[in-house]
Amino acid sequence: GLGAARFSTGLQRRKGRGPSRWPSVSSSARSGPGRRWLLSTPIFYVNGPPHIGHLYSALLADALHRLRGLQGPGPGRLATGTDEHGLKIQQAAAAAEAPPAELCAHVSGLFRDVFNQAGVSFTDFIRTTEPRHRRAVQHFWAALRDRGWLYKGFYEGWYCTSDECFLTEDQLTERPDAQGRSCKVSLESGHQVHWTKEENYMFKLSEFQEPLRKWLQGNRHVISPEPFYQVVLRWLEDDLPNLSVSRERSRLEWGIPVPEDSTQTIYVWVDALVNYLTVAGYPDAHHAWWPAAHHVVGKDILKFHAIYWPALLMAVGLEPPRQIYVHSHWTVHGQKMSKSLGNVVDPVACFKQYTVDGFRYFLLRQGVPERDCDYYDEKVINLVNSELADALGGLLNRCTAPSINPSGTYPPFSELCFPKGSDQENVEASGRALAEDYELVASVARLPLQVTDYFDQFQIYKALESIIACVRQTNGFFQRHAPWKLSRDNSAEKCWLDTILHITLECLRIYGILLQPVIPETADKLLSRLAVKPKERAFTDVAFLPRYHGKPSPFEGRRLGPNTGVLFHKLETTRRHLMETKEP
Repeated sequence: GLGAARFSTGLQRRKGRGPSRWPSVSSSARSGPGRRWLLSTPIFYVNGPPHIGHLYSALLADALHRLRGLQGPGPGRLATGTDEHGLKIQQAAAAAEAPPAELCAHVSGLFRDVFNQAGVSFTDFIRTTEPRHRRAVQHFWAALRDRGWLYKGFYEGWYCTSDECFLTEDQLTERPDAQGRSCKVSLESGHQVHWTKEENYMFKLSEFQEPLRKWLQGNRHVISPEPFYQVVLRWLEDDLPNLSVSRERSRLEWGIPVPEDSTQTIYVWVDALVNYLTVAGYPDAHHAWWPAAHHVVGKDILKFHAIYWPALLMAVGLEPPRQIYVHSHWTVHGQKMSKSLGNVVDPVACFKQYTVDGFRYFLLRQGVPERDCDYYDEKVINLVNSELADALGGLLNRCTAPSINPSGTYPPFSELCFPKGSDQENVEASGRALAEDYELVASVARLPLQVTDYFDQFQIYKALESIIACVRQTNGFFQRHAPWKLSRDNSAEKCWLDTILHITLECLRIYGILLQPVIPETADKLLSRLAVKPKERAFTDVAFLPRYHGKPSPFEGRRLGPNTGVLFHKLETTRRHLMETKEP
């Protein structure tokens, strides 16, 4: 925790009366189509270049943002950016013999470039060194002060510069340093801590324990997935310590000064959290967007976002965020990524080896928010080849091949070959549609709702799992009926052949629409090949197989789009590694 250490007040502490009124919070944490939606990634610390953990955060947020844009009207924004203040940056700049501003501008640029390359559809990129942010933070601080939530006190405890926080004894362990001497380190991060004593401003977090508990209990879905919601409730079973929210300016110059006290710098985490308000237009124009805030965060910063941030917001009279989506971390060959091991994976190298969509698909398909996931080269290649190149790409190639679909159209569907409902038995008797075929149609009809539900639950990997299961079912359907064996010269066989192609193309159309949030370029290529116009790609356009229900299909008879070649080229196994793993 930030302030879980001993303190003694230099001034007699006033007994806090507690807030007279808490902002009311909607019982529903979710934000449906038509409502404003402000989605954010964490802002990323500029003490090093971006790695795949940062990219995973951004892609989760991007997929949620893209899906919501496909669900219909309602303004939405996606904010990301960089966190550029703090002792770590000050020290890194000194070591590099460069001004902190220069270091920040360089690394912030790397993040922006990687996210642009990855197709992250951000609408706002915030840097905490911007004047608009400095103004927002100082206004926020003044609101805390004026409402009586700050006091000055002497503070001492174990401080971790790398993690920018104070730690309690039970959050520490002892390990030998490079010279073999025993030193205290953080249990969570492994970074070294030092005993620190100074006079700081304190925030009365302890008085927000019950309001935080009520907020969480009244908003069951406010933190997803569920295990992280339970973690936060457990944290609130222990007494909340007050927080040290400033640092002596003599020690930390690279930060925003405390208003009306030139001896203190605002603590970097208070500074960083306010970025979400800065993006919303605080302090003047945030009312249109707040509290429609949805944060995507890593599990290591959950406490900052689920306890400290809501408490700070309540203290200034604002509602807590509407939703906090939490994800776990990526390891590499079972080890935590670290510079010392030399196993930090570079996203740009991954884009070159696997393509942007291939790597987007891998991270979102294999990443499980509830638990850490492991990265290695062969896993990416096997997954992407099997699912994108073979299952999806192969299916498109087979049903659009000139030998099977010489007219190059979306052929007609026959109700006689594939009747609805009670006539299924007659059809099965004639050897056309089988029970498995009706199971496929039912599965694909359910798929759009299934996918949106999984996204809503922050289980994008399950959405992709359900899509690829249907893709494999469709391949089975195509293989089972072997349309290449049917003759177009025989009218009955031609009718059945056209129906097989129509159903397969309809399935592909649904998959293309549903995959847009995850692999936008590949989905565009697929939908363009099927001649699905841009205005026909929203989630409102997923009515599947209308002809089966006796309704007209806008696609029947439509000429397919131009053949631009293989949908997704198979990745080749390469000896070239994306990182060098050194022996620990």
